[in-house]
Amino acid sequence: MLDLSSPRAVRLAIRAGAFRQFTNQVAPGYVQGNLVVVPAAHADDFAAYCAANAQALPILGRSQPGDPHIPALAEDLDLRTDVGSYMVFRDGVHVATPDQVADIWRDDLVAFVLGCSFSFEALLLAHGVRLRHLEEGSVSAMYVTNIDTAAAGPFGGKLVVSMRALSPPDAITATIVSARYPQFHGRPLWIGDPAAIGVDLDHSYGGHGLMKLEPGELPVFWACGATGQIAALGAGLPFCITHHKAHMVVTDLRLPAKTGHES
Repeated sequence: MLDLSSPRAVRLAIRAGAFRQFTNQVAPGYVQGNLVVVPAAHADDFAAYCAANAQALPILGRSQPGDPHIPALAEDLDLRTDVGSYMVFRDGVHVATPDQVADIWRDDLVAFVLGCSFSFEALLLAHGVRLRHLEEGSVSAMYVTNIDTAAAGPFGGKLVVSMRALSPPDAITATIVSARYPQFHGRPLWIGDPAAIGVDLDHSYGGHGLMKLEPGELPVFWACGATGQIAALGAGLPFCITHHKAHMVVTDLRLPAKTGHES
């Protein structure tokens, strides 16, 4: 039986084609990340873009050109096969959504694994924050805002955010807790009226996730690693690979322990 609590077991199951679900409720206690893979000629510009927009794009790991492994994240991690679903872009156009990319991997590709809000959700739960989307078997919705990112080389575009529907007390706790973890996007970018940041809750990026509020809930928005996907698409790179929605890189890095100072 598949042990969904083990990041290595999850990766091996993905590699074997035995697990294709979203990863937001597997390997609790371990860090997950967004994936962006670009040609080496554009890698330094993308790294500069991440540094200029660090709240959305904290870099957890960067591979050497042509190497699909980042041992610091997990010794056995193979970025060509260990993500449940990928998106492939050519000249800025989405051309495929394969379940592995080993057959199209190139010697000049550089992989970036970026911080993901799935990681801090476990920390919020540990502090008693109710995450209704998890209770309902969903994921946090993502939205493209009207906020410009800081450009670097060919990379630029709008900021993407993830949204969680929280009670006002939970929104306060979530803000205090998440602020301690800049590697997972840090404190919320915005709380309240979605229109103020150009968001319509009925139209999420990718068309998935919890998008409706219940009475008494506030929409709480965090900067999102999908910002890098938007930037890579807008740059019109000749070739680019990213993860597909909510199919993240599952690492062996452990989440920080609850300190007890946030509540």
